[in-house]
Amino acid sequence: MVIAPSERAAWAAAALAPVAVVIAATAPGAWIAAPLLGGALLLLIAVDALLIGKFEGWEIRTAEDIEVGQPSNLAITARFAGRQPAHADVALACDPRLAAEGRVTLTLTPEPYGEGWRGEATLTPTRRGTALVERAWIRWVGPLGLGGRQFDYALGKTVRIWPDLSPVRSPDLQTFLRNAQIGLINRRIRGEGTQFEALSEYQPGMDRRRIDWKASARHTRLFARENESERNNQIVFAFDCGQAMCEPVDGLPRIDRAVSAALTCGYVALKGGDKVALFGFARRPQLMTPFIADARAFHRLQSAAAGLDYEPVEPNFTLALATLTAKLQRRSLVVVFSDFTDPTAAELMVESLGRLVNKHLVLFVTMTDSEVEELITAHPGDIATLARSVTADSLAQQRKLVLTRLRRLGIDVLEAPWESIGPRLIDRYLAIRNSEAIG
Repeated sequence: MVIAPSERAAWAAAALAPVAVVIAATAPGAWIAAPLLGGALLLLIAVDALLIGKFEGWEIRTAEDIEVGQPSNLAITARFAGRQPAHADVALACDPRLAAEGRVTLTLTPEPYGEGWRGEATLTPTRRGTALVERAWIRWVGPLGLGGRQFDYALGKTVRIWPDLSPVRSPDLQTFLRNAQIGLINRRIRGEGTQFEALSEYQPGMDRRRIDWKASARHTRLFARENESERNNQIVFAFDCGQAMCEPVDGLPRIDRAVSAALTCGYVALKGGDKVALFGFARRPQLMTPFIADARAFHRLQSAAAGLDYEPVEPNFTLALATLTAKLQRRSLVVVFSDFTDPTAAELMVESLGRLVNKHLVLFVTMTDSEVEELITAHPGDIATLARSVTADSLAQQRKLVLTRLRRLGIDVLEAPWESIGPRLIDRYLAIRNSEAIG
């Protein structure tokens, strides 16, 4: 614990400096007054610091598990014995992924009924992983506001940052799943699948292609076939963890936006009876989870997604997709989350995806670059703005060419802003599933 001057003391010292200069200029024999004024200020600082009570302890409360991009509350409560301070501040040193520049500052205010001093701050993590809150400093100031005491304490508190699952918990998705699963326990799901389930009497409005003419001839009235909806499909979410996906979009890396969308869609797939696995790669494959078939084991997907690392390198699509193909024993829906900056960098990606689509159904998901769109639509007020707009439009056209090549190879392409990538992905998955294109 140390005695430290306050900001008010610093301003007082700055105000005394011109006084000392004036004394030295007008009355050189009275120069002793300057150090006396400085000594008096130091004495006031020390007395002010000794007048306040001692620090008894504090409590720092924060969640041990938080989600990337989601705000989390940090609360600090401090207790002082004897005379209460006039002012108290706290600073925390933490991992930069928890707070900008790895620093959190907050001001404590007295709680009612003299229960201590309390302050709150909001942590919004920007990357997944395990973050450390390393050290804390507290400084409280005396009644004069000139001097105070400062105490520091090593914390070593760890905070685990998980993928964002707020879309999974959203009321809209839960309502959709609840309505979609009505009667699931009491009956088998009937739909437009290929496996015969039952015959029912034809009703006006039914698809005429479902009429079973042989059964209708035997019973002398029209009957329609009801097929069981396809289930138990294999869905693989493949994440490019390379340089392009590490770039931020509206404050969070693209890979984190992709993980959130994939987990949301994966939850819907598990509820629908399909199997889900995760695959991550950059320079080399990072992870490959086994297929999860039960929604109650969804936490295993979340834990695996939290382990996807950020690698500022170019991804090796050839090695990654060849490895993935070797691990898949049956036809699956492979959802690839990736991005690219130019057609040259995307050449190997296109070739590798072209080989993958020969055995599996491939859905390529990429996010619209909002910065490029803003540059394209910017008002050409000067030559520099016009040049940036033309360059951005050229990049956008090159991007469209790459996506067109992917579509010509038979790859389904989904491009959307990050805000709508999750709902659009669920819609596309349900459309593919209903079309029976996976099996």
